[in-house]
Amino acid sequence: MSESRFVYESYIRATPDAVWSALTDADVMKQYWFGMHCQSQWTPGAAWTRFDRDGTVVDTGEVFAAEPPRRMIVRWRHQKRPELRAEGESLCTLDLLPVDATVKLSITHTMAREPSKLIAAVSEGWPRVISNLKTLLETGSVLFTEKNP
Repeated sequence: MSESRFVYESYIRATPDAVWSALTDADVMKQYWFGMHCQSQWTPGAAWTRFDRDGTVVDTGEVFAAEPPRRMIVRWRHQKRPELRAEGESLCTLDLLPVDATVKLSITHTMAREPSKLIAAVSEGWPRVISNLKTLLETGSVLFTEKNP
């Protein structure tokens, strides 16, 4: 079976606990994810929802695995754009690995189809979101205030 895959890695000068907290705290998330946030209990089997800044549901899914502060896997289904929703579920894996005084954050987002419009869309978004996360944790502010350049 063919697969679409997006992989992104970043090194963040922070502790694994600080990165994990930023990835799971809705208030912090709003700062680096352009006003959007996710809600979940962040435990295996828990529902997961991503909301736009106006409260609209953007994505839904389920936490497949959660091993704080090392790994999270989320089943991810887009809800807002019909052509992306029609593609079905994707899988997003976030791995945190301590490296010296940093954390290597690796994101692998996959979809069991090729090509995938969803994977094309997240490949545009993840670099800006994670760049904002990195800068927020390292400096206290974000690089980008808008989703698109």
